[in-house]
Amino acid sequence: MELIHSGKVRDVYADGDELILVASDRVSVYDVVLPTRIPDKGKILTQLSLWWFEQLAGIIPNHVVSATDVPDEWAGRAIRCRRLSMLPVEWIARGYLTGLGLKEYEKNGTVSGIALPGGLVDASSLPEPIFTPTTKATEGHDEFITYADVVDEIGADTAARLKDVTLEIYKRGAALAAERGIIIADTKLEFGRAADGTLVLGDEVLTPDSSRFWPADDWAPGRAQHSLDKQFVRDWSSTLDWDRTPPGPAIPREVVDATRARYTEVYERLTGTPWTS
Repeated sequence: MELIHSGKVRDVYADGDELILVASDRVSVYDVVLPTRIPDKGKILTQLSLWWFEQLAGIIPNHVVSATDVPDEWAGRAIRCRRLSMLPVEWIARGYLTGLGLKEYEKNGTVSGIALPGGLVDASSLPEPIFTPTTKATEGHDEFITYADVVDEIGADTAARLKDVTLEIYKRGAALAAERGIIIADTKLEFGRAADGTLVLGDEVLTPDSSRFWPADDWAPGRAQHSLDKQFVRDWSSTLDWDRTPPGPAIPREVVDATRARYTEVYERLTGTPWTS
């Protein structure tokens, strides 16, 4: 096997015609990998993604070949995958207004060129889920683009198909999560093309690293929400005298434990299965 890419969280190895995608316990905020790891984080992301891939299997093919045919050292945190040619877009669906979407709305009254009603506040529920794509930056930060930009980048047919798929995955996932008392405020997806040209869902899906999860019984627009995702680490880091450039700050033990507890809680509430590392 050959290491062909090491990202902020995942490492990708080539194994013949297939890939081994390994989720580490690293955590990044503002595109900076912090020096402290969150125990079991990579396994939780992997196992939750596998669960979601099963729930969403009827919408679009996914990249999973096997969750067990991986080296023993990575058992539980690795997936054997199809090779894909990834599309240069972050496919984001939002059902609630928060984060960078809120900042864009406060500035322009729009997100990704979509005009939204006036008077919305942090954590407001949107009239209907919206598609708000961004660039997929290799350096620096992703930036909002419009649907027209996506059409220009990858063509009208592919853009229309994957916009619909993105919204369908979000709607179906949000509905299932709502039955379990969890709000999925937004989510980010990635798609690629298989060797035969088929569009395929890749990377991770509806995890605490790629989505915002809030307890439904604590939701209250107009303030920051209790997060069951990586936002908790972002919020902690924003209290520091740190300029959001490397090297990142070490995470104190209590923040590590609280973050792991959130990842574990959202896994258990969604899947109905106790987490065992």
